[in-house]
Amino acid sequence: MQAARDLAQDTLGRSRRVLGEDDPETLNNLSNLGVYLRDLGEVPAARDLHQDALERRLRVLGEDHPSTLFTANNLAADLRALGEARAARDLDQDTLDRRRRILGQDHPDTLTSAENLAADLRALGEADQDTRSRHQ
Repeated sequence: MQAARDLAQDTLGRSRRVLGEDDPETLNNLSNLGVYLRDLGEVPAARDLHQDALERRLRVLGEDHPSTLFTANNLAADLRALGEARAARDLDQDTLDRRRRILGQDHPDTLTSAENLAADLRALGEADQDTRSRHQ
């Protein structure tokens, strides 16, 4: 996994230099590096990268773009791993709402967001709340 991280860091550096900070491919590389860092247990660093990628994607692509929502999903996973369940829940709820509207109820990404929100609710002791009626 360390070799993958090193390669991802190198790729990100090259992408930044050649394509620029806000290029969609650079943002993909930034988000991918965050995933490797989380997998290696470097969750605060992963969160920082995903936060940066999300802010850039919001500015460049907009809040409803699938890549923006994918990065929001990654950031929420970092927050969950850091024990920031309320922040993860809020971000997962927003991502789920957007994915339902844009991709539909049965899209695999929408289902992933629903599972993530359920994990947040369990962590907060709110698993018995019915959120479907608010978000259908």
